[in-house]
Amino acid sequence: MNAIIIGASSGIGKALALLLAINEYEKIVITGRRKHLLDEIQKTNPDKFIVKVHDVTDIESTDRLFQEIIYELNSLDLVIFSSGIASINYTLEWEVENQSIQTNIIGATKVYSLAYNFFHTQGFGHLVGISSIAAIRGNRHAASYYASKAYQKNYLESLWLKGKRSKADIHVTDIIPGFVDTVMAQGNTFWVASVDRAAKQIYKAIQKKKKRAYITKRWRLVAIFLRILPSRLLLKI
Repeated sequence: MNAIIIGASSGIGKALALLLAINEYEKIVITGRRKHLLDEIQKTNPDKFIVKVHDVTDIESTDRLFQEIIYELNSLDLVIFSSGIASINYTLEWEVENQSIQTNIIGATKVYSLAYNFFHTQGFGHLVGISSIAAIRGNRHAASYYASKAYQKNYLESLWLKGKRSKADIHVTDIIPGFVDTVMAQGNTFWVASVDRAAKQIYKAIQKKKKRAYITKRWRLVAIFLRILPSRLLLKI
């Protein structure tokens, strides 16, 4: 089987790449902006990893990326979108807000749509997106990040619905992490999972082709709490 991980240079993306390589995947394309980090991953298993330097905010390059990968591998079984930006932005500075929009919304949508359409033509495939527990409610300190993750959550569910109505064997999984020990975990945190533990749970969810998976599982309780929490109490958090 062949896979591509968008945003594999560090964190969850890197950990997933290493997991795929020691399991049944034959070729894994790893992308990111920092070539030296991708090269370090490739050295761990040169026969399996293919490095592609790529910035998800460069939409035209995403088209070329998929064309190159499809030409080189012929088939693609799994696409994981692991890129993301999380920024605290109390003053709503546009440059900060726009970074979240360009990466978490526009970049993600481009990858999701390209992957889905390719899988539809190919007749099979599995798309995995990483949203967040942040997708459930708003947040006054990181408005664009929370909103962008809500967008991803709904977009992935929309593709899941399309896949279920399609004659092609398409699976879509929404990974919903709480706090994971990466640079994106900012502010007051609790129940922080290690990157390796998170990656192992994500990989199990991929194997089972789940519609959604909370990482770690206890965050399902937080999700239930947040959905029923009155807005007046949300103000105090």
